[in-house]
Amino acid sequence: MKISSKKKGFTLIELLIVIGIIAVLVAIAIVAINPARQFAKTNNAVRFADVNTTLNAVSQNVVDGRGIWTCPEVLPTTAEPIKADDADPLTDEADICDCLVPTYIGSMPSDPTAGVAPTTPPCTGYDTGYTISQDATTGRVTIVAPSAQSENGAAPIISVTR
Repeated sequence: MKISSKKKGFTLIELLIVIGIIAVLVAIAIVAINPARQFAKTNNAVRFADVNTTLNAVSQNVVDGRGIWTCPEVLPTTAEPIKADDADPLTDEADICDCLVPTYIGSMPSDPTAGVAPTTPPCTGYDTGYTISQDATTGRVTIVAPSAQSENGAAPIISVTR
């Protein structure tokens, strides 16, 4: 009869080697995925969609007005933030929410990093984080997302003109 004194299982060295290999593979995966870059790309895609949606709503208002913006709030000729009027005479706002929501757009979108829900009626205290302007000569409207995030160095310019 032969008695074996060898125990079954892994040694401490073997376990440490496996844990080390797994740690290296996880580190490589995190660097390859680059979560910060992915979040920036996602936020910028949301910004581009928001800017397009808002400009489509503005354009539809103009179309329904037979070429005329049918809102008491005049579209600015220099970039102004699209937000509720704060009643401060030293700041300019393009308070256009009541002209667009809910007729042309379900809710006013907001910059994804602002952490606020889209604005639905009544349109009070909102701030989209975007700007709007209308060229005085051509009448073309531009909406910009000034808070675009860097994806690979410089932040992209998210701007749509129609």
